[in-house]
Amino acid sequence: MDNKTSIIECAIKLFASKGYDAVSVQEITNAANITKPTLYYYFGSKEGLLQEIIKVKFENMKSKVYDIKYNRDVPLSLYKFIKEYFYYAKQDIYFCKMKLSMMYSFTENNYYYIIENMVREEASILENFFISAAEDNGNMKGRHKEYAASLLGMINSYVGLFFANSIDLTEDLAFKVSHQFMHGIFS
Repeated sequence: MDNKTSIIECAIKLFASKGYDAVSVQEITNAANITKPTLYYYFGSKEGLLQEIIKVKFENMKSKVYDIKYNRDVPLSLYKFIKEYFYYAKQDIYFCKMKLSMMYSFTENNYYYIIENMVREEASILENFFISAAEDNGNMKGRHKEYAASLLGMINSYVGLFFANSIDLTEDLAFKVSHQFMHGIFS
């Protein structure tokens, strides 16, 4: 693992476990076994490091999870999306923990402006899915924002329960969650 990758991985673990504001640059450099000038060389600052984390990790997440397309079968599309989201959360636990803690924080936190675009893009991808699905399902028209927020909130609740060791993120659970969600939007 090169220095840049090591710094990113160490920072993610620290941000996920302690919170962004509670982690100092010194803690990151100690964990990555590098000097402060090395961190500043790659990222410029702690904020620059967070920007790079979001850029690299969210792009990876989008390529693996957010390839959700409406294929004229809403339940099947949602099941596949939820299943991939659950799988990703189990594979990249620290990034997903960090992401959850940050996206549900107060917008007044000094780091929120860094993650704001990620939060909006995630919602936009799901909104576009529901806009496409509404073309075949008239009762869904005009509800894309609410559906996207509800689905993402529901998924993140289950992911949070997984992180608390309360449940396992299985394919069966993904199926149940997709059907639970579908009963709500088709009622």
